[in-house]
Amino acid sequence: METAQHTKELLKKVRLIELKTRGLSDHIFSGEYHSAFKGRGMTFSEVREYSHGDEVRTVDWNVTARFGHPFVKVFEEERELTVMLIADLSGSGEFGSENQLKRDLITEVCATIAFSAIQNNDKTGLILFTDRVEKFIPPKKGRSHTLRIIRELIEFKPQHKGTDVSGSLKFLNNVIKKRSIAFLISDLMDQGYDDAIKIANRKHDLVVLRTSDPREQELPNVGLVQFTDPETGDTRWVDTGNKRIRAHYRAEALKHQARTRDILRRAGVDSAVIGTREGFVRPLMNLFRRRD
Repeated sequence: METAQHTKELLKKVRLIELKTRGLSDHIFSGEYHSAFKGRGMTFSEVREYSHGDEVRTVDWNVTARFGHPFVKVFEEERELTVMLIADLSGSGEFGSENQLKRDLITEVCATIAFSAIQNNDKTGLILFTDRVEKFIPPKKGRSHTLRIIRELIEFKPQHKGTDVSGSLKFLNNVIKKRSIAFLISDLMDQGYDDAIKIANRKHDLVVLRTSDPREQELPNVGLVQFTDPETGDTRWVDTGNKRIRAHYRAEALKHQARTRDILRRAGVDSAVIGTREGFVRPLMNLFRRRD
Protein backbone atom coordinates (compact mmCIF):
# COMPACT_ATOMS: atom_id res chain seq x y z
CA MET A 1 0.00 0.00 0.00
CA GLU A 2 2.85 2.33 0.91
CA THR A 3 4.54 1.64 -2.43
CA ALA A 4 1.35 2.37 -4.41
CA GLN A 5 0.81 5.61 -2.49
CA HIS A 6 4.45 6.59 -2.99
CA THR A 7 4.20 5.93 -6.74
CA LYS A 8 1.00 7.98 -6.93
CA GLU A 9 2.66 10.92 -5.13
CA LEU A 10 5.72 10.67 -7.39
CA LEU A 11 3.61 10.68 -10.56
CA LYS A 12 1.71 13.69 -9.23
CA LYS A 13 5.00 15.56 -8.67
CA VAL A 14 6.24 14.60 -12.14
CA ARG A 15 2.97 15.81 -13.69
CA LEU A 16 3.16 19.16 -11.86
CA ILE A 17 6.75 19.68 -13.01
CA GLU A 18 5.74 18.73 -16.55
CA LEU A 19 2.83 21.19 -16.60
CA LYS A 20 4.97 24.05 -15.30
CA THR A 21 8.12 23.46 -17.32
CA ARG A 22 6.53 22.26 -20.55
CA GLY A 23 4.48 25.44 -20.59
CA LEU A 24 7.67 27.47 -20.23
CA SER A 25 9.43 25.57 -23.00
CA ASP A 26 6.39 25.80 -25.30
CA HIS A 27 5.72 29.52 -24.87
CA ILE A 28 9.05 31.04 -23.88
CA PHE A 29 12.08 28.92 -24.63
CA SER A 30 11.39 26.96 -27.83
CA GLY A 31 12.45 29.73 -30.25
CA GLU A 32 15.34 30.91 -28.08
CA TYR A 33 16.65 27.37 -27.62
CA HIS A 34 16.54 26.72 -31.38
CA SER A 35 18.42 29.96 -32.12
CA ALA A 36 20.96 29.57 -29.32
CA PHE A 37 22.03 26.02 -30.20
CA LYS A 38 22.73 25.52 -33.86
CA GLY A 39 22.79 22.21 -35.69
CA ARG A 40 25.89 20.70 -37.27
CA GLY A 41 25.50 22.58 -40.55
CA MET A 42 23.32 22.58 -43.65
CA THR A 43 22.25 19.42 -45.40
CA PHE A 44 20.59 18.98 -48.83
CA SER A 45 16.82 18.58 -48.55
CA GLU A 46 15.10 18.83 -51.95
CA VAL A 47 14.92 20.55 -55.34
CA ARG A 48 12.16 23.03 -56.20
CA GLU A 49 11.42 25.44 -59.03
CA TYR A 50 13.26 28.76 -58.99
CA SER A 51 11.32 31.75 -57.65
CA HIS A 52 12.21 35.44 -57.66
CA GLY A 53 14.84 36.26 -55.03
CA ASP A 54 16.53 32.83 -54.92
CA GLU A 55 20.32 33.01 -55.03
CA VAL A 56 21.98 31.99 -58.29
CA ARG A 57 24.49 29.82 -56.42
CA THR A 58 21.66 27.51 -55.29
CA VAL A 59 20.60 26.68 -58.88
CA ASP A 60 20.77 22.94 -59.68
CA TRP A 61 22.16 23.12 -63.22
CA ASN A 62 21.63 19.42 -63.99
CA VAL A 63 17.90 19.50 -63.19
CA THR A 64 17.57 22.92 -64.88
CA ALA A 65 19.10 21.56 -68.11
CA ARG A 66 16.86 18.48 -68.05
CA PHE A 67 13.58 20.42 -67.69
CA GLY A 68 14.50 23.58 -69.58
CA HIS A 69 13.68 26.03 -66.75
CA PRO A 70 15.51 26.81 -63.49
CA PHE A 71 15.39 24.69 -60.33
CA VAL A 72 17.20 25.38 -57.06
CA LYS A 73 18.56 23.15 -54.29
CA VAL A 74 16.97 23.60 -50.86
CA PHE A 75 19.15 23.09 -47.80
CA GLU A 76 18.00 22.61 -44.22
CA GLU A 77 19.87 22.99 -40.98
CA GLU A 78 20.96 19.58 -39.74
CA ARG A 79 19.31 20.03 -36.35
CA GLU A 80 19.61 16.89 -34.34
CA LEU A 81 21.73 17.56 -31.27
CA THR A 82 22.57 15.69 -28.08
CA VAL A 83 21.83 17.62 -24.90
CA MET A 84 23.45 16.42 -21.66
CA LEU A 85 22.18 17.59 -18.27
CA ILE A 86 24.86 17.31 -15.57
CA ALA A 87 23.08 17.85 -12.25
CA ASP A 88 24.82 18.39 -8.91
CA LEU A 89 22.99 16.44 -6.18
CA SER A 90 25.54 17.07 -3.42
CA GLY A 91 24.43 17.95 0.10
CA SER A 92 24.42 21.70 -0.51
CA GLY A 93 21.54 21.23 -2.96
CA GLU A 94 19.25 20.53 0.00
CA PHE A 95 19.64 24.17 1.05
CA GLY A 96 17.14 26.93 0.28
CA SER A 97 16.02 29.89 2.37
CA GLU A 98 13.63 31.38 -0.19
CA ASN A 99 10.93 29.91 -2.44
CA GLN A 100 12.53 26.50 -3.00
CA LEU A 101 15.52 24.26 -2.40
CA LYS A 102 18.41 24.42 -4.85
CA ARG A 103 17.66 20.81 -5.80
CA ASP A 104 14.07 21.75 -6.77
CA LEU A 105 15.46 24.60 -8.87
CA ILE A 106 17.81 22.13 -10.62
CA THR A 107 14.88 19.78 -11.34
CA GLU A 108 12.80 22.55 -12.91
CA VAL A 109 15.55 24.00 -15.08
CA CYS A 110 16.56 20.51 -16.29
CA ALA A 111 12.93 19.70 -17.18
CA THR A 112 12.53 22.98 -19.09
CA ILE A 113 15.69 22.38 -21.11
CA ALA A 114 14.66 18.76 -21.79
CA PHE A 115 11.21 19.80 -23.09
CA SER A 116 12.82 22.50 -25.24
CA ALA A 117 15.11 19.80 -26.67
CA ILE A 118 12.08 17.57 -27.46
CA GLN A 119 10.54 20.34 -29.57
CA ASN A 120 13.70 20.47 -31.66
CA ASN A 121 13.89 16.68 -32.03
CA ASP A 122 17.09 16.57 -29.97
CA LYS A 123 18.21 13.77 -27.67
CA THR A 124 18.61 14.37 -23.93
CA GLY A 125 20.71 12.48 -21.39
CA LEU A 126 21.34 12.90 -17.65
CA ILE A 127 24.35 12.65 -15.34
CA LEU A 128 23.64 12.90 -11.60
CA PHE A 129 26.76 13.50 -9.51
CA THR A 130 28.00 14.18 -5.99
CA ASP A 131 31.66 13.43 -5.23
CA ARG A 132 31.21 10.66 -7.82
CA VAL A 133 28.85 9.98 -10.71
CA GLU A 134 25.81 8.33 -9.14
CA LYS A 135 23.52 7.86 -12.14
CA PHE A 136 23.83 8.02 -15.92
CA ILE A 137 20.88 7.97 -18.31
CA PRO A 138 22.07 7.78 -21.95
CA PRO A 139 20.60 10.34 -24.36
CA LYS A 140 17.33 9.50 -26.12
CA LYS A 141 14.40 11.39 -27.62
CA GLY A 142 10.76 11.67 -26.64
CA ARG A 143 8.35 12.64 -23.90
CA SER A 144 8.48 9.33 -22.00
CA HIS A 145 12.28 9.57 -21.81
CA THR A 146 12.03 13.17 -20.54
CA LEU A 147 9.51 12.09 -17.89
CA ARG A 148 11.97 9.40 -16.78
CA ILE A 149 14.65 12.10 -16.39
CA ILE A 150 12.26 14.22 -14.29
CA ARG A 151 11.37 11.19 -12.12
CA GLU A 152 15.05 10.56 -11.41
CA LEU A 153 15.67 14.21 -10.55
CA ILE A 154 12.76 14.19 -8.08
CA GLU A 155 13.24 10.72 -6.63
CA PHE A 156 16.92 9.87 -6.73
CA LYS A 157 18.60 9.56 -3.32
CA PRO A 158 22.36 10.06 -3.66
CA GLN A 159 24.69 7.82 -1.67
CA HIS A 160 27.22 10.60 -1.06
CA LYS A 161 27.13 14.29 -0.14
CA GLY A 162 30.38 15.81 -1.47
CA THR A 163 31.03 17.57 -4.80
CA ASP A 164 33.43 16.56 -7.58
CA VAL A 165 32.84 18.78 -10.62
CA SER A 166 35.98 17.50 -12.38
CA GLY A 167 34.86 13.88 -12.05
CA SER A 168 31.44 14.59 -13.59
CA LEU A 169 33.01 16.36 -16.60
CA LYS A 170 35.60 13.61 -17.13
CA PHE A 171 32.74 11.10 -17.11
CA LEU A 172 30.90 13.20 -19.72
CA ASN A 173 33.96 13.18 -21.99
CA ASN A 174 34.32 9.39 -21.63
CA VAL A 175 30.71 8.39 -22.32
CA ILE A 176 29.63 11.01 -24.90
CA LYS A 177 32.05 10.78 -27.80
CA LYS A 178 30.36 13.21 -30.21
CA ARG A 179 30.09 16.92 -29.50
CA SER A 180 27.05 17.70 -27.35
CA ILE A 181 25.40 20.68 -25.66
CA ALA A 182 26.27 20.04 -22.00
CA PHE A 183 24.51 21.94 -19.21
CA LEU A 184 26.36 21.76 -15.88
CA ILE A 185 23.90 22.79 -13.15
CA SER A 186 25.72 23.21 -9.84
CA ASP A 187 26.54 25.69 -7.08
CA LEU A 188 30.23 24.93 -7.87
CA MET A 189 31.06 24.54 -4.17
CA ASP A 190 34.25 22.77 -5.17
CA GLN A 191 37.86 23.48 -6.12
CA GLY A 192 40.38 22.31 -8.69
CA TYR A 193 37.97 21.96 -11.62
CA ASP A 194 39.57 24.70 -13.78
CA ASP A 195 41.25 22.34 -16.28
CA ALA A 196 38.26 19.97 -16.42
CA ILE A 197 35.98 22.88 -17.42
CA LYS A 198 38.38 23.96 -20.19
CA ILE A 199 38.77 20.43 -21.58
CA ALA A 200 35.02 19.73 -21.49
CA ASN A 201 34.30 23.02 -23.26
CA ARG A 202 36.75 22.15 -26.04
CA LYS A 203 35.09 18.79 -26.64
CA HIS A 204 31.48 19.91 -26.03
CA ASP A 205 29.50 23.13 -26.00
CA LEU A 206 29.49 23.56 -22.22
CA VAL A 207 27.00 25.87 -20.50
CA VAL A 208 27.18 26.41 -16.73
CA LEU A 209 24.12 27.33 -14.67
CA ARG A 210 25.29 28.20 -11.16
CA THR A 211 22.67 27.76 -8.44
CA SER A 212 22.62 30.18 -5.54
CA ASP A 213 20.64 31.24 -2.48
CA PRO A 214 20.63 34.68 -0.78
CA ARG A 215 21.71 33.17 2.57
CA GLU A 216 24.92 31.99 0.92
CA GLN A 217 25.83 35.62 0.28
CA GLU A 218 24.88 37.20 3.57
CA LEU A 219 24.19 36.11 7.15
CA PRO A 220 21.12 37.57 8.87
CA ASN A 221 21.55 38.96 12.39
CA VAL A 222 19.65 36.30 14.39
CA GLY A 223 21.99 35.73 17.34
CA LEU A 224 23.72 32.45 18.19
CA VAL A 225 22.95 29.78 15.57
CA GLN A 226 24.16 26.22 15.04
CA PHE A 227 25.24 25.61 11.44
CA THR A 228 25.67 22.19 9.84
CA ASP A 229 27.76 21.70 6.70
CA PRO A 230 25.41 19.68 4.41
CA GLU A 231 28.33 17.99 2.65
CA THR A 232 30.58 17.06 5.59
CA GLY A 233 28.04 16.96 8.44
CA ASP A 234 30.32 19.18 10.59
CA THR A 235 28.47 21.48 13.00
CA ARG A 236 29.53 24.71 14.69
CA TRP A 237 27.94 27.53 16.63
CA VAL A 238 28.12 30.99 15.02
CA ASP A 239 27.30 34.32 16.63
CA THR A 240 25.47 36.02 13.73
CA GLY A 241 25.07 39.11 15.92
CA ASN A 242 28.82 39.76 15.56
CA LYS A 243 29.38 42.33 12.76
CA ARG A 244 32.92 41.10 12.07
CA ILE A 245 31.68 37.53 11.54
CA ARG A 246 28.94 38.71 9.16
CA ALA A 247 31.42 40.89 7.24
CA HIS A 248 33.89 37.99 6.97
CA TYR A 249 31.12 35.66 5.74
CA ARG A 250 30.10 38.17 3.06
CA ALA A 251 33.71 38.77 1.99
CA GLU A 252 34.31 35.02 1.58
CA ALA A 253 31.09 34.66 -0.44
CA LEU A 254 32.12 37.52 -2.76
CA LYS A 255 35.59 35.97 -3.13
CA HIS A 256 34.03 32.63 -4.12
CA GLN A 257 31.78 34.34 -6.70
CA ALA A 258 34.69 36.28 -8.21
CA ARG A 259 36.88 33.14 -8.36
CA THR A 260 34.08 31.17 -10.04
CA ARG A 261 33.37 33.91 -12.60
CA ASP A 262 37.09 34.09 -13.41
CA ILE A 263 37.37 30.31 -13.95
CA LEU A 264 34.36 30.31 -16.30
CA ARG A 265 35.56 33.39 -18.19
CA ARG A 266 39.05 31.94 -18.74
CA ALA A 267 37.51 28.68 -19.96
CA GLY A 268 35.31 30.59 -22.45
CA VAL A 269 32.17 29.05 -20.99
CA ASP A 270 28.71 30.63 -21.32
CA SER A 271 27.12 30.85 -17.87
CA ALA A 272 24.27 32.26 -15.82
CA VAL A 273 23.37 32.42 -12.14
CA ILE A 274 19.98 30.95 -11.20
CA GLY A 275 18.65 31.58 -7.70
CA THR A 276 16.08 30.20 -5.28
CA ARG A 277 14.70 33.73 -4.98
CA GLU A 278 14.77 34.90 -8.63
CA GLY A 279 14.24 31.55 -10.36
CA PHE A 280 15.75 30.58 -13.69
CA VAL A 281 13.43 31.98 -16.39
CA ARG A 282 15.02 35.40 -16.92
CA PRO A 283 18.69 34.29 -16.53
CA LEU A 284 18.16 31.36 -18.94
CA MET A 285 16.33 33.56 -21.45
CA ASN A 286 19.13 36.15 -21.32
CA LEU A 287 21.76 33.45 -21.78
CA PHE A 288 19.97 31.99 -24.83
CA ARG A 289 19.61 35.46 -26.37
CA ARG A 290 23.30 36.28 -25.79
CA ARG A 291 24.20 33.15 -27.75
CA ASP A 292 21.85 33.89 -30.66
